[in-house]
Amino acid sequence: MRILALLPLLILLLFIVGSLAALLGQLEVTTLSTLLRDAEIRFAFGLSLATALLSLLLACVIALPAAWALVRLDLPGKRWINLLLDLPMVTPPLVTGIGLLLLLGQQGMVGSWWPALAQRLFSPLGIVIAQTYVASAILLRSASAALAAIDRAWLETAHNLGLAPLATFLLVEIPLVWRALVSGAVLALSRALGEFGATLMLAGATRMKTETLPIAVYLNIAGGDFSAAVGCALLLIVLAFLLLLLLHGIRPHAEEGRRAAC
Repeated sequence: MRILALLPLLILLLFIVGSLAALLGQLEVTTLSTLLRDAEIRFAFGLSLATALLSLLLACVIALPAAWALVRLDLPGKRWINLLLDLPMVTPPLVTGIGLLLLLGQQGMVGSWWPALAQRLFSPLGIVIAQTYVASAILLRSASAALAAIDRAWLETAHNLGLAPLATFLLVEIPLVWRALVSGAVLALSRALGEFGATLMLAGATRMKTETLPIAVYLNIAGGDFSAAVGCALLLIVLAFLLLLLLHGIRPHAEEGRRAAC
């Protein structure tokens, strides 16, 4: 049994380590250093980071109140609302991008009466919209689970002390589960940084304009510049690894905080 259990683990590790080693083996240190000084790659890195951070901020503004409403309010059809809110996490990104384009484009329901938005989709604005869409769904689920785990006694005590619902949310609920919220935010940021399909459909793939790191990988592969594509891929891996370290540093404390809230 031990061998049967270890074999799949070894296969998974082989694929993960093997793919990383294959990427690293494609570039020499001098080549990588040259690529990192390239203006286009620096642009893609800066655009990815800026749009992902802005998208995370917008996702927090959207997802945290929405999570509170799902957990605290007795909404009609809550089961179906939850089902719909999970769709962005299971829908293929390209399909998501097509849907957003049809909604926000010049012929769409929103774009037809807001032409200024439709005309600016193929720009960093389109990137932010696509990233916010996918990041909000992830943060919403993390926040909902964290808020639902809070012991009702805390909320009743706050109510008895005369705190309004907004004050209770800001002063009691968020401090109790902030580590879990940060953990969800890290996952959402990671997903925003790696967003490709919806961004491609909604904002396009224009060099030095809507060129995030995933788009840069796509453009360089399509153009035959494999070294530049691998360089961009390695930057994404470094960012993902740093976020993973942060996530693993937060999660043990998040579990402690969740137990304290119960």
